[in-house]
Amino acid sequence: MRRGVKMAECFVEMNGQALASPRKRPRRDDTHKVTVVLGAQWGDEGKGKVVDLLAIDADIVCRCQGGNNAGHTVVVDDREYDFHLLPSGIINPKCKSIIGNGVVVHLPGLFDELQKNEAKGLTNWKDRLLISDRAHIVFDFHQPLLGGLVCVLQQVDGLQELEKGKKSLGTTKKGIGPTYSSKATRNGIRIADLLGDYSQFVEKFQGLAAVYQRMFPDLQVDVEAELVRYKAFVERIRPYVVESVSYLHSALWSGQKVLVEGANAAMLDIDFGTYPYVTSSNCSIGGVCTGLGLPPCNIGEVIGVVKAYTTRVGDGPFPTELLDATGNLLQTRGREVGVTTKRKRRCGWLDLALLQYTTMVNGYSALCVTKLDILDTLAEIKVGISYKSKGEKLNYFPSNTAELAGVEVEYITLPGWQTSIEDVRDYEKLPHNAKKYIQMIEEHIQVPVKWIGVGKDRESIINVY
Repeated sequence: MRRGVKMAECFVEMNGQALASPRKRPRRDDTHKVTVVLGAQWGDEGKGKVVDLLAIDADIVCRCQGGNNAGHTVVVDDREYDFHLLPSGIINPKCKSIIGNGVVVHLPGLFDELQKNEAKGLTNWKDRLLISDRAHIVFDFHQPLLGGLVCVLQQVDGLQELEKGKKSLGTTKKGIGPTYSSKATRNGIRIADLLGDYSQFVEKFQGLAAVYQRMFPDLQVDVEAELVRYKAFVERIRPYVVESVSYLHSALWSGQKVLVEGANAAMLDIDFGTYPYVTSSNCSIGGVCTGLGLPPCNIGEVIGVVKAYTTRVGDGPFPTELLDATGNLLQTRGREVGVTTKRKRRCGWLDLALLQYTTMVNGYSALCVTKLDILDTLAEIKVGISYKSKGEKLNYFPSNTAELAGVEVEYITLPGWQTSIEDVRDYEKLPHNAKKYIQMIEEHIQVPVKWIGVGKDRESIINVY
């Protein structure tokens, strides 16, 4: 101890009386960790399935960012659940689900999603769904020009895409980008505003609508009709709203197991992805802290979900893309159609240069490789291991999209296994070449593959360790 005084000899005097116990330095208990599941490529890796698997042992599952531009599919007993705003862990009847402050919430879409999944068998969700009062809202307006009720920020999203013309980013047009823009410019509206003084909500709502009408003169907004509509949402949403930061920390300190489900993926992260062909939130590990109010010391295991090949939806560079019969085969066998956009996904070989980059950003402690069975019919499988630019091997992942689009990919070729692995549930029973493929990923990335997905059902997972 400083000044040569031993801790055991240090006494504190209070109200004139010496305390006999030694002074102890206060310290937060940082042993309570959350487990995080993140997409390691351009999305659609199968995060929902992994979350569903891990949620069996979880008390709480949280979404930390994104909105209903995400699409996670979980198959249970031949029932296919599609989640966009809801955490995939909501299927677990013993698990609470939190939509965190970093998520942007489209209320009509949320209740529509609940209704559709309830019809498929989702039960007792009303006792288990919690929504952060700090989450920002995506709003609806009546727009006769486009027909029906559409979201004003979805309209803005579409108008912005039209303005870009050939430079369109291929967004989902769900209003996610404009909502995060409003959040950043501090004229966004949160759940807490909706449930507070309604006259203040009306004022903020009118102001936000006016901003976008000035920006986009063709935007038609029936403000009064939407205010009536959102007035009805007040009591409908109130039972599920909590101050989520305190709730989550209390749960952690009481020993509850918390699982965090990332939406989108690392290569769509607004800072670390292929900008500007990205989403509008941080879908890497930093988004877990800011999207839930968790300090870094509470981050435990970080699981990166990796498809056995690579896909992406929309525009942007894709170094290992296949524009041939093999690409078509992967698209067909993998049923590569976006859950949210319904667009066909672009397909290509596994890209380990990309995966090494997202590993640096996210610090994966384990990987789950999904859709390994889609490669069953291939005689040879290529894997991208590094990039070259102008004949020089790159020791970094390009930040400039033009540079990334122009790289030359260095491949290795591995023999395929040409037999079905859909029914395999024991790692040792995988074909030799399938195991070599998994080992090759581990050796290059230096992260253990803990699970392997070999089918779409909940049970189609091989536990490697």
